[in-house]
Amino acid sequence: MGDRTPAAGDAESGRRGTAVSGAEGGHRRAAVNAPPILGNVPGAYALGVFRDRHPALIRQVRDALPYSPDRLAALDRLLEEAIADTMQPLEASAHDFATWLTWGRAYLRGRWTDAPFLWSESFFYRRVLEATGYFADGPWRGVDPFEPFKQAELAGSVVDEELASLDGVASSPQAEKETALLLASLWGNRADLTFQITGELGDDRSADLVADDSALLWSLVHDGPPGRIVFVADNAGRELLPDLALIDHLLARRLAAEVVLHVKPQPYFVSDATPADVLAGLRRLAGAPGEAGKVGVRLRQALRSGRLVLRTHPFACAPLPYSDMPDSLRDDFASASLTITKGDLNYRRLVGDRMWPTDIPFAEVTAYFPGPVVALRTLKSDVLVGVSPDVTDALDATGERWRTTGTRALIQGRA
Repeated sequence: MGDRTPAAGDAESGRRGTAVSGAEGGHRRAAVNAPPILGNVPGAYALGVFRDRHPALIRQVRDALPYSPDRLAALDRLLEEAIADTMQPLEASAHDFATWLTWGRAYLRGRWTDAPFLWSESFFYRRVLEATGYFADGPWRGVDPFEPFKQAELAGSVVDEELASLDGVASSPQAEKETALLLASLWGNRADLTFQITGELGDDRSADLVADDSALLWSLVHDGPPGRIVFVADNAGRELLPDLALIDHLLARRLAAEVVLHVKPQPYFVSDATPADVLAGLRRLAGAPGEAGKVGVRLRQALRSGRLVLRTHPFACAPLPYSDMPDSLRDDFASASLTITKGDLNYRRLVGDRMWPTDIPFAEVTAYFPGPVVALRTLKSDVLVGVSPDVTDALDATGERWRTTGTRALIQGRA
């Protein structure tokens, strides 16, 4: 049967009338023994998100823009829900009311913390958009409630210094340059890193990787003719800039014939990149002196020529794993010589936000994915696969909350 969007789909699958492949069936059988991560476990990271982070975020959104009284009242109601741990559905007039009802009939009007963590978090951010009037008729329609936070990240002398460090990277040998660009993209907005990943600093950052398939990534890029690379972005602001620099390298060195940059179609998880955020990042690059400015100009030209393609898909904001993706998204990934997914949220959706045994192979839980895939992720939530017990036991022994603080990272791939 033809493609359908999530709006027409059920909660269990992004596709209808398509036979389940052996790889997908194996993924689902494995998932039976790996329960979804929930927010109702005392002391768990997810519980802290619901109890502390979400109420604080609502207050920050409330203060970030001069919302009208009706919008402020809606935010206050959402704050009361978050504090009381009660989840209400969208207004019946919402364009996607039926979709979310289908996805979450078992969870709505229950407790935020009793639903799967990925589902509840996704729905929370949809409720923030409802409260701020993002989809409603009126003056706040289309106004990103998180834009003040994103723009603040792009401003200031710190970003100037980070962009200036691209000058040194540009003149480095190719292997060293590729290591610098990849690790800068991986670590994102770590203020102690930027693009200066050479020598001792590079060794330190590599030591913080719990898995490193960077050699696989570069073999997929270098072996064979230039292909079509799909890059699934994560955050906007400072973190997007090194992603764009890496994409520029792939295009400028003719390592990719085309790069398709997937971003969110609407504001999501505070800092997730939208098309407007990509354009803001390109402006920041193009307005900088030196190599950063050249990167910005080249990427703008690549957009005009079609070598860089900006793409959104409604499934990007669905509360579902990629194993449930609709046919149109599956076809896009299948046509790529390599898909790179960036960030913690994309990792959760790629492997499934479950309490997997940490040593279950990455290739096993991503066997459903329709092509070569590499995940770049700093660890900011509990889900983890493809890491040996020796590594996890040693990290646990340090007493560090290493799974959720962003101090560790991974590069995992499957050809």
